[in-house]
Amino acid sequence: MIRNATDADATQLAEFGARTFFESFAADNTPEDMQSHLDSAFSAQKQLAEIRDPDIETLIVVSPDGSWAGFAQLRAGKRSAGVPEQGSIELWRFYVDKAWHGQGVAANLMETAKHRARRRGATSVWLGVWQRNARAQAFYRKHGFGKVGSQVFVVGSDPQTDDVLLCPL
Repeated sequence: MIRNATDADATQLAEFGARTFFESFAADNTPEDMQSHLDSAFSAQKQLAEIRDPDIETLIVVSPDGSWAGFAQLRAGKRSAGVPEQGSIELWRFYVDKAWHGQGVAANLMETAKHRARRRGATSVWLGVWQRNARAQAFYRKHGFGKVGSQVFVVGSDPQTDDVLLCPL
């Protein structure tokens, strides 16, 4: 089941987001940079503010046993290199718990995110994905995304290059 986040989800979203980000990227970053990023991006207070922000839509995937399998966040009002000025919305965060990889959870979450983007009036979805994340790159290509530019994403004190991908809706 995919549902919208509520205020009551802020603490769990912070923990889930930090854990999935750490599992995805800790091996390629220093412990100090990783901790700095997690502290700045995934506090319960920050997640509550994001849940309440009308420009951000947070979707949570809940498994049949009630545990979380993934989450995604759409964010309006941001642009990057190669992204059309009008009609685009950012797929800002997209994470699926490793236990659910390969089981269709990510594909279902992607389709739901695209549906929600269309419902918000978007004609395209864009995202930034680390150039060194081959698994994610392949997944996004499979779901209609193509490279249109690049941008810097800072983890702690380390500036890294993300490819900017765009998908027409």
